[in-house]
Amino acid sequence: MDILKRVIVDFKKLTPEVLKLLVESYPDGYDDRDIISFKKAHGDKIEAVEVLTNDVKYLVKISAKLEVTMANYDEDDYEEFEDDDPSAIPDFQIDEDD
Repeated sequence: MDILKRVIVDFKKLTPEVLKLLVESYPDGYDDRDIISFKKAHGDKIEAVEVLTNDVKYLVKISAKLEVTMANYDEDDYEEFEDDDPSAIPDFQIDEDD
C-alpha cells in the first residue's frame, strides 16, 4: 500500500484542481459524516473534508466560503487559469445577516 502525501489546504490556498475534486467527491455538498476533525501541534482544532488523488490526500479546511464556492462551482469559470493557481478562486465576503 502506497503512503499518500498529506496536504492541508486552507480556502486561501485552494486551487481549481482541488476545488474540482471536492465538487466531484461531494456533488451534493458534504455533511457531518464527511468532516474529519483533528488537532494541530499547537492544539488548534481543524475540521476538514478529504479528497484524494493518486499520490496526495488533501484535507481541505471547511468554511462558509468553501461551501458557497462549491455550491456555485462552474468548471468554465476556471478555463483561463492553471490547475494549481490559487488566485483563480475568488475571495469574497460572506454576509452573516443573510
